[in-house]
Amino acid sequence: MSKFSLKVPASSANIGPGFDVLGIGLNLFLEIQVSTDPSVDTSDDQHFVKLSYEGDGAEHVPLRSEKNLITQTALYVMRCNGIKHFPKGTHIHVINPIPLGRGLGSSGAAIVGGVMLGNEIGQLQLSKERMLDYCLLIERHPDNIAAAMLGGFVGSYLNQLSDEETLAKNVPMEHILPSVDTPVELHETRAPPQNIGQYVKYNWNKQIRCVTVIPMFEVKTDDARAVLPSSYTKEDIVFNLQRLAVLTTALTLPQPDHKLIYEAMRDKIHQPYRAQLIPGLDRVLKELTPESSPGLCGICLSGAGPTILCLATDNYETIADRVIGIFKENGVECKWELLDLAYDGAVVERT
Repeated sequence: MSKFSLKVPASSANIGPGFDVLGIGLNLFLEIQVSTDPSVDTSDDQHFVKLSYEGDGAEHVPLRSEKNLITQTALYVMRCNGIKHFPKGTHIHVINPIPLGRGLGSSGAAIVGGVMLGNEIGQLQLSKERMLDYCLLIERHPDNIAAAMLGGFVGSYLNQLSDEETLAKNVPMEHILPSVDTPVELHETRAPPQNIGQYVKYNWNKQIRCVTVIPMFEVKTDDARAVLPSSYTKEDIVFNLQRLAVLTTALTLPQPDHKLIYEAMRDKIHQPYRAQLIPGLDRVLKELTPESSPGLCGICLSGAGPTILCLATDNYETIADRVIGIFKENGVECKWELLDLAYDGAVVERT
């Protein structure tokens, strides 16, 4: 019998003005426990794996290898490297505390976990940067997956690819993560182009902690993207660029400048448009300031929402209670977590 486990952090993307650019890994971990025992009969699954799951969304998560996002992703990585199935007797148990559909990178963590699972099962010895290429063919935005894979405070962008590489990157998703109805000859078996994305890890002042206020409803990423305009004014673009340039340094200063960080975390690219999907968001962004809520450094929507990310150095519960109160007045119940950054990103633990 062989055993190992994978731990992949939650993530918060679109930090302040960093739409599709900035992300942070958070110390709330998806855990994937894997054991392989050839004496265990797993023949009822076409890829010889038994899946079990506990945590957020357990009642809705599919437990067949051809339908589960983690195992589908692992099979894609394995298939690209000449491996068709899991070893017979494979048991995968998933423990997931990351809320689904709340802007904390649950799908990004599953994709990163799946790629790492395929790498471990296949003993492929891929670097994290190479594994991110596989991730980017499934999750086409690098901010969440870079933060989950690498950890800490991460900036990312997509490289300009050649025509041939662009064709490879635009392979239909149903070929990469095929359903039971996708013909076998269409299953993608080509490894992705190399260096699809570029990443840089910034420093982070560890006095700054993350208050995450999590409303009890989901916002689908497709819906959150659909409300965004197809073009922006030059003034709004410059507004975000100016603050983005300041924020990546402001969060590293030895003594946090609360007012500077607060102003640098303002946004005009996605939050004003997504407010229609999140009752109370406008009030939260306007009413919580360093003056009204001592200890607050900055506030923004986490990912596509509806989770609110508050960066703070003190008075965490008071800040959370204020956000929760505004949402409650809009008929929305919330919970909250105090988190720090997960500086190592996704890790493998072998037993």
